[in-house]
Amino acid sequence: MCMDPRVHLRSLAPLPSSPVKNVKNINREKSNFKNVFQSELDNFQKLIITKHAKSRIESRNILIDDKKWLEIEQKMTEAKEKGLKESVVITDEATLLVNAQTHTVITALLRSEAKDQIFSNINGTILID
Repeated sequence: MCMDPRVHLRSLAPLPSSPVKNVKNINREKSNFKNVFQSELDNFQKLIITKHAKSRIESRNILIDDKKWLEIEQKMTEAKEKGLKESVVITDEATLLVNAQTHTVITALLRSEAKDQIFSNINGTILID
């Protein structure tokens, strides 16, 4: 068998590695993200409003928008992390007595009603503008 002199044999360079990650690594990353995300969700507690507090809010026409409630929730989480238990939350609209450990609003007053009040058994204050 005679080889054509115009044909030159060359060795091919190895192909570059694939940019696609190993499937096991991708699944592990998804699993880690899912675990971290679930952990964060578990740490974030929804605000509980007692029947008494709800009644006070309604009877006093206290209006707190969703954005403000979210801010109150976040500040209560911070208070819990600092070890606070019973706290007073003061906003422009209202004064709320809360249990930061259980994320519970215990009672509510209009801001104007709270100016001459004495709050006992409170170990923290949260001011929200």
